[in-house]
Order: sequence, then C-alpha cells, then structure tokens
Amino acid sequence: MTKNSKNSDDERILTGVRPTGPLHLGHYVGALENWLELQPSYDCFFLIADYQVSDHADDFERVRKSVFDVALDWLSIGLDPEKSHFVIESAVPEHAELTTWLSWWTPLGMLQRNPTLKAELTEIENQSTKRSAPLAFFNYPMMQVSNILMPKAHLVPTGEDQQPHIEMSREIARKFNNVAGRELFPEPQGLIGRVGRLVGIDGQAKMSKSLNNAIFLGDSQDEVGKKVRKMYTDPNRIHATDPGRVEGNPVFIYHDAFNPNFEEVNDLKERYRAGTVGDVEVKTLLTEAINRFLEPSRERRREYESKPTLIREALEAGSNHARKIAQDTMDDVRDALEINYFKE
Repeated sequence: MTKNSKNSDDERILTGVRPTGPLHLGHYVGALENWLELQPSYDCFFLIADYQVSDHADDFERVRKSVFDVALDWLSIGLDPEKSHFVIESAVPEHAELTTWLSWWTPLGMLQRNPTLKAELTEIENQSTKRSAPLAFFNYPMMQVSNILMPKAHLVPTGEDQQPHIEMSREIARKFNNVAGRELFPEPQGLIGRVGRLVGIDGQAKMSKSLNNAIFLGDSQDEVGKKVRKMYTDPNRIHATDPGRVEGNPVFIYHDAFNPNFEEVNDLKERYRAGTVGDVEVKTLLTEAINRFLEPSRERRREYESKPTLIREALEAGSNHARKIAQDTMDDVRDALEINYFKE
C-alpha cells in the first residue's frame, strides 16, 4: 500500500522524537519496531520535533545535524516515505499556533505534574554547566499535545516514559471538544513497544548519548562489539564458575530483545545460573545477534548516505503534506472559536 492509495478517512498515527542525536536500540524496541508494523495500515506522521529541543540552544548545530541523522536512521530501519510522512515540526508553524490556543485551557499545574518534564528539568539542573532551563522548555509538553492533535491522530506508538503525554493529550482534547461543542479532536490512544524501556549498557534505567551508555542504530560491527564487552552483568559474579543472576542482567535483557534464537538464549540462561558459562561467551553471542539484527539497516544506510538528496526530499515532501493537514485543522479550530474573522 502506497501513501497515495490511502484516503483521508484512514486512521492516523502521530509519533516522533526530539532531534538530540542519532537513535539507539532503545528507540527501536520502545517505538520504532511498532512504527514499522503499523506503517502499512495507518496514515503515519513521523515527526522530528525540533521546536522541543530548547535545552540544546547552546548547540544548535547539533540540532540541525540531528534532524537529518534521525531521518537517516528512520530510512535505514525501513520506514518508507512512500508510505508515511516524515515531518519537521518547525516546517509546520501551525504547531506553534495550536499550542498557543490549547494553552488557554491547560492549567499550569498540569504541566508541573508531568513526570517527564520534572525528570528532565532535574537532569538539566544537575549538569555541570548549571545552565537554567529556557522558558520554551517548560512548554514542550504542551507542544507535544499539539503535535498529536494537529493531524487528529488516533494512535500514538511510543515508549512507556511518554505515556503521561498521551494522557495529557486525551484530557486536553476532551476540554477543547467541550469548548467547540463537537468532537473536533479524537482522544488518542497510546501504544507501548515490545520493550517499554531498554536499560543502558551500564545498567542505568535510561539509555542516552549524554550518558555514553547506548548502542546506536548506526554503530559499526566493531563499535557494537566494544560496547557489548563493556556491558554490566551480575556484579556479584566474580568467576565464570559462580552461579549468576539472569533477572535484571543487562546482557540477558538485550539477548531477550535482539536474539531471536530462543533455544540459544534459554541455554545461556540455564548455564549462567549454574555457573557453567562465562561472560565472554554470553557477550560474544550477544554481539553476533545485535550485528545480525543491524546488518540490513547498515546496507540501507550506506545507500542513503550515498544519495543524501533522498533524505531531504523525504523530509520536504512529508512536511509539505503535514502542513496542508495542519492548515485544515487550524481552520476547524478557528471556526470552533469563532475567530475566522475574515471568513464569510
């Protein structure tokens, strides 16, 4: 099914990422895997949310580069701009307009209670630079709501840490629909990936570039091997002959996520618990599994890296389509608020 064969009555998906760097394995199992499965059946809008990285205002070159890095990652894993729409948020300025109108019916306390905002604010405040968060940072949950509601999305596939944003979107959609006196916005449903959150290779709950604990979708075979060899295992297991703990062990979490050979994984788990297999063998087999998983995307990546205009064309076409949808939505919003001042 191609993008052109879909009609406006198809159910829509809106989901996306902030462009703060290349994507990693956590993004894949938490969200991208679902995107690939849903792409043939839904009218998909995949958003690169560059309005929402104001905490990186001192490194805007990184933001600009990351917009294209993210698009390259999407293309490399198999997302298809012929079936879906790749959208740059700032190329659709109606997002900012809808954010302004929706904020009229959003109490400040709703933003202040958002757990993701609170956690990221703490992270910014704990950085060695001691830089204060810019004003725009506090409004990015509101911007996420407008992203979801703009195409009148029905489904938002994302990681479990983003679920508070989905609930906030549903609540604000209900409020605005009540003001409008009709169901202008559907109440979106969230969809969590197969692995809600993949731990970092250091065992930290969050995988990220800033923590230097991520395996990226664009990593080479050698880079994957080096990172897997550094992975944390059972800290209480000193010798290969010591019985080890599998539950909560990052190496086995990754085996479960990326090694499709269930018999091999179960055998490793049994021997690890019994103290009859060493970390070297477990990590070697994990390296092989991750590299097998990444190899098809590496081939596609090389193709797109050799033809960078295809990346730009995908972003431009998707953004232009999304803007047409956004203009229709904003026309509906202005009608609902009776502020289409010059419309006869």
